[in-house]
Amino acid sequence: MGSSSVFYAIADFMYDYAFIPFEYVGNMFNYAMIVLGFFGMLYWLNWQRKFNEQAKNNPGQLK
Repeated sequence: MGSSSVFYAIADFMYDYAFIPFEYVGNMFNYAMIVLGFFGMLYWLNWQRKFNEQAKNNPGQLK
């Protein structure tokens, strides 16, 4: 039994058992991250708008 048979056994295990959850999940995780990033961007832009309004109303502050 050489080292190549050990590596082939590990590869067969990975293909048969370890990657099964990835097949069930598919691209749902990617889509969830895109949606989460979009809502995070909207949240951040809302805060930025509020900060810009405060800066416009207070001309004596340092910029």
